[in-house]
Amino acid sequence: MLKFPKSAAIAALALAVCASPALAEGDADAGKKVFNKCKACHTVGDGAKHRVGPHLNDVFGRTAGTAEGYKYSKAMIAAGEGGLVWDDATMAEYLANPKAMIKGTKMAFAGLKEDADVANVSAYLKSFAAEPAEEPAAAEDAAVETEDAEVETAAATTEDTAEPGAAEMTFEASKGAFGLGRVATVEEITAWDIDIRPDGAGLPVGKGTVADGEPIFTDYCAVCHGDFGEGAGRWPVLAGGHDTLTKERPEKTIGSYWPYLSTVFDYVRRTMPFGDARSLSDDDVYALTAYLLYLNDVVEDEDFELSNENFTSIRLPNEENFFDDNRMSEPHYAQGVEPCMSDCKPGPVEITARAQVLDVTPEGEGDENAGGGID
Repeated sequence: MLKFPKSAAIAALALAVCASPALAEGDADAGKKVFNKCKACHTVGDGAKHRVGPHLNDVFGRTAGTAEGYKYSKAMIAAGEGGLVWDDATMAEYLANPKAMIKGTKMAFAGLKEDADVANVSAYLKSFAAEPAEEPAAAEDAAVETEDAEVETAAATTEDTAEPGAAEMTFEASKGAFGLGRVATVEEITAWDIDIRPDGAGLPVGKGTVADGEPIFTDYCAVCHGDFGEGAGRWPVLAGGHDTLTKERPEKTIGSYWPYLSTVFDYVRRTMPFGDARSLSDDDVYALTAYLLYLNDVVEDEDFELSNENFTSIRLPNEENFFDDNRMSEPHYAQGVEPCMSDCKPGPVEITARAQVLDVTPEGEGDENAGGGID
C-alpha cells in the first residue's frame, strides 16, 4: 500500500474514467457493497428518503430531475426536459463521470473507476424497481394469507403476554415538573453512553491494523474525504496540514490540529459513515483509526495494529498545545461572586485583532455548487 500526492490520485482517476463503461450484466449482491460509496447521499429500499441526493427507488425508467420533493440543479432539470431518461446506457455513462455528462450537476462524486462496479451498482438499483401490479386472483390470495398471518400474530402476542412475569414489567414514572415520559432504563442509558475519553475510559475491546483499515476507508470514506484523506469537493480534509497552524489559513486535520486520538475514534464510531452511522463494528473503527494515523504519518508501518490495549500510548502531534478549561477555578465560579460587568479593566479598550475574512461563499446562484445528487 503506497501513498501518493493528490495530483497523482486525480490523474489516475481521470485515466480510469476516460473510456465509456461497458454495458455488462451486473451482480446486484456485488453492487450492494459498491453502493456503500453512495449511501452518504442516497437511500434505497423501504422508507427511502431524499438526503443530499434523491432516493433511488424506481430510478430506472425515470426522467432525470423529476423525483418528487427533491430540489435538483438547473442542469439536471434541463437534462430531463431535454429527454434524458435513466436506463442502462445513460446510468453507466453518468456513474462513470457525472460532471462530464451533465455539466453543472450537484453531484460531487467523481465517478466509479471500474466498469464492473458501474454494472453492479446498476443491477443493485434495478432491484428497487416498483413491483408489478398483482393479478386479481393473486391479490385475493395474498389478502387471505395476510389475514391468516394477522390472526396468528394476534394469538402469539396473547400467549407471549400471558407468560409469567410479562405483565409485571413496569417503568418508573417521570419525576419532571410536567410528568411526561418515564425514567430511562439502565439498558437504554448503556446503549447511549458510548463516549470515549482521552484516558481510554469507555473504549470497547477490539483491534484493527492499518492494512485492514485501507479497504474500509476506500469503501465507506473516500467518496467524501478523498482516496488519501485530501478531501473531495467541500468535504473535510483528514490528512496533511503539518506546520500550517501559524499560517493565515491553517489546515486543521487529525495530524496537524486534533488533540486526542479518542476524539477520532469516538467521532468515527458515533457518526460515520455519513448517512449510515453505527453500522461499523468496533474492530472496523480500530482499523479505520489506525489507517487515519498512517495517512497522517503518526504511524508508518502498514502492519501496525491499534487496539484497546495500546490505544492510550498513541499521542497526536498537537496535543501539547491544548490546555484544560480552568474557568471553574475562577472566582466567579469557584467562590460564587458576581462577575464584573463594567470598568473591569483599567485604561482604554484596545483592539488587538480583527476577524478574518474567509470569503468561502461561492459566487453565482449556488445550486450548481452544492453537495451530492445522482440525478
